[in-house]
Amino acid sequence: MNTDILVVGAGFAGAVIAERFASHGKTVLVIDRRSHIGGNAFDELDSAGVLVHRYGPHIFHTNAPHVEEYLSKFSEWKRYEHRVLSSVDGKLYPIPINQQTINQLYNLSLDEEGVAAFFEKVREKRTPIRNSEDIVLNSVGRDLCDKFFKNYTRKQWGLDLSELSAAVAGRIPVRTNSDDRYFTDKFQRMPAEGYTRMFERMLDHPNIRVELNTEFQSVRNRVCVEKTFYSGPLDAYFNFCYGKLPYRSLSFRHEHFAMKEQYQPVGTVNYPNDHEYTRITEFKHLTGQSHSGTSIVREFPQTDGDPYYPVPTSENQALYQSYKKLADAESATLFIGRLAEYRYYNMDQVVAAALLLSSKILNQTK
Repeated sequence: MNTDILVVGAGFAGAVIAERFASHGKTVLVIDRRSHIGGNAFDELDSAGVLVHRYGPHIFHTNAPHVEEYLSKFSEWKRYEHRVLSSVDGKLYPIPINQQTINQLYNLSLDEEGVAAFFEKVREKRTPIRNSEDIVLNSVGRDLCDKFFKNYTRKQWGLDLSELSAAVAGRIPVRTNSDDRYFTDKFQRMPAEGYTRMFERMLDHPNIRVELNTEFQSVRNRVCVEKTFYSGPLDAYFNFCYGKLPYRSLSFRHEHFAMKEQYQPVGTVNYPNDHEYTRITEFKHLTGQSHSGTSIVREFPQTDGDPYYPVPTSENQALYQSYKKLADAESATLFIGRLAEYRYYNMDQVVAAALLLSSKILNQTK
């Protein structure tokens, strides 16, 4: 079988690469081992007719105008600003921690300056910053760490805060003002018809052929291509020659409540200290869909299963670097995306990286 470009994975990285090369006259074969396109952003109507995200909530946000402009070719948007509450001792508090969180939790009435002074008083100064525990304690101190971060991290990663890279906790801001939005990006939207419909439009090109339920190993030796773009697990590409790169997986338990219009007050509620699951998301908050019932998903972190999150420890990073040396030596295969780069990416970051890579290569071949 001959095709110009082979794309492994039909998520954001693969779909952008496929669309860009197809639009420049290349024939593209996209394969995915799953039965659908869209990767982890795949959404669908459940049995009750509620639009749900099969693999947990995906909220699109970006500060990159070129990413917004590119994806807007394939989708209209609905305004949505994500808000998250965290359940602590039976009460719900805004997260990220902000002025409202502090005042409600400690029965105070601090202004922005007062919250800044509060943080300065309770923080445990850590120098140098070596891990996520250092980040949290240096920012908000022991009590807030124990209430909001310590046990959540243990459930999510199966590791203590002190065992995780500082980059993990560094992703979660702490605010002195009353802004309770989870993200502060200029562009915060949801695809008006869902992510799957957006992916369908991206891949709807005469130069693109999509094969689902297809493993890379089954085609890598029977397809003659100019280039392969691989967005699967990096260790799998090299047949785990150095051992498996650790990933954290998730189990999703979806549930529908008939004749109940709302399950919880915001899109996502975290449970750092109670239950085996880390959070519950109610999808109608995200999509704005009108329905007499409502659908939720509970997320249970686990070790085994599909890879979702690279585990950011120094040992794992060293193992990744061994694989990266092999990847860098590959001339006909390029590696892109969260799994292939063993790195946590937001959706807009994946799109931006794929646009940059495709532009670079297409300009070289002109």
